[in-house]
Amino acid sequence: MAYFLLRLEPPRPSFPFDATEAEKALFSAHSGYWMEQAAAGAAIAVGPVFESGGTWGLALVEADDAAQAEALGEADPVLMAQAGFRYSVSPVPSLILRR
Repeated sequence: MAYFLLRLEPPRPSFPFDATEAEKALFSAHSGYWMEQAAAGAAIAVGPVFESGGTWGLALVEADDAAQAEALGEADPVLMAQAGFRYSVSPVPSLILRR
């Protein structure tokens, strides 16, 4: 198994502070999806990152390979809804985990 960082870019820099009701509902499905992935052991950590230039989402996952990590992102309801979100996937070649 290998580790990958999935970075979720929102549809606009002001997101989530100006999220529409439809986007809020979509993010409920997004959260549920990643909770399922965490329960199944694929997701190690998932959450928002607030930076001065905007917010983005991270998912640190364990997968057989990059294709499997990309598939996790592609199955996220926010991507399937084609609502302007996009993932980038980066390998994490070494990771220190707490026990």
